Amino acid sequence: MTETYDVIVVGAGPGGSTAATYLGKMGKKVLLIDKAKFPRDKTCGDALSGKSMRVIREFGLTQEIEKLPHAAIRGVTFSSPSGAVVSIPFAKKDPNRNDGTGYCMRRIHTDNMFFGAARREKNVVIKEKFQVNEVMFEGGYACGVKGIDLASNNREEIIFNAKVIVGADGVNSNVAKAVLGKKAELNPKHSCDALRVYYDGVRDLTQNIEIHFLSSCQPGYFWIFPLENGTANVGLGLVSADLQKKMKTKNKTLISMLDDAIANEPLIRQRFVGAKRIGPVTGWRLPFGSHKRQLAGDGWVLVGDAASLVDPFSGEGVGNATASARMAASVISNAIDKNDVGKVALCAYEKEARAELGPELNTSYRMQQLGSIKWLLNKVVEKAATKQEIKDLISASLANEDAKKNFKNPLFYIKVLFS
Repeated sequence: MTETYDVIVVGAGPGGSTAATYLGKMGKKVLLIDKAKFPRDKTCGDALSGKSMRVIREFGLTQEIEKLPHAAIRGVTFSSPSGAVVSIPFAKKDPNRNDGTGYCMRRIHTDNMFFGAARREKNVVIKEKFQVNEVMFEGGYACGVKGIDLASNNREEIIFNAKVIVGADGVNSNVAKAVLGKKAELNPKHSCDALRVYYDGVRDLTQNIEIHFLSSCQPGYFWIFPLENGTANVGLGLVSADLQKKMKTKNKTLISMLDDAIANEPLIRQRFVGAKRIGPVTGWRLPFGSHKRQLAGDGWVLVGDAASLVDPFSGEGVGNATASARMAASVISNAIDKNDVGKVALCAYEKEARAELGPELNTSYRMQQLGSIKWLLNKVVEKAATKQEIKDLISASLANEDAKKNFKNPLFYIKVLFS
């Protein structure tokens, strides 16, 4: 016997839990599956974007954040390869950050918070410790999943059926592989390899997240994100293709670059004197939204990292995961109500996602590419450190997509160079 649902969501991270919660609120019978047992950790930079806060507010979770271990974030500090430093406050009128304040919170807390919202929804059934190995098809339509209950002793295969399958199972998504085949493979020019390690005792932490474009890390960047009780998320990320070149030509790895930066970079080395690592160094891969992956088909949709929607400049994925899940849930619910879950109906989600997220992803990809031009990066940060007008433009871009488009306009760089 098999159980039948309106929707099966594979993956209970922020994207999957968001999709399940919205669908449950829309009256749909949902099965939310994850191979882990919550709470569980997820390697990440731990910053919560404005897009995430929109969903958090709609779910009534803002007060829950305040009760969980977190750091309040009021801006971003950038440094250039030349050593110039500028601190940019979040705009006070940012619609997604109350009074210009954001949050940094470990993913073990963030993901469990979103998961808890789904668990409390009466129309959502939770299945933890279940490994989905196969997506089932009938007449070309995705119609179910087959997998193994990791909590059982006999490990027998179980099938669940549904009208729509949502792939929210991350960068190595089994759902994406099933529906896209080789097209689900990552492009090294549009993905990033990153490392994260927690530290206690890093000196001079502020209420800013820090992004350092250090010479030794070019064309990637080194970050320090403050957390609760004086701890920090410290990491390093490079586009996969660039990392491959460094490994081949300079015999450098992410770990050796991270260690070298902490030990030798003048801008940060003194800040780590006496600091202690908390736990192991962990790594992950980020699928950038600059690579356009098909997001919907007959009986299926992809959201979050499974949909390749990570911001190419910041590396932030939770915001677009929750935003894409919100859009997908609405389209899926309407499609089920109309008894049409074919590609044409569900691709209304892809159209909406491209319209809402596409311009920002394109701008971020351009910014990522420009960030690899050392002299230009030096100029932008140096000018921002001394010119309030440039600082204001960057501040606006952190909250406003229209302002962010300045970074695609050649006139912006002419203005920077000659102001």
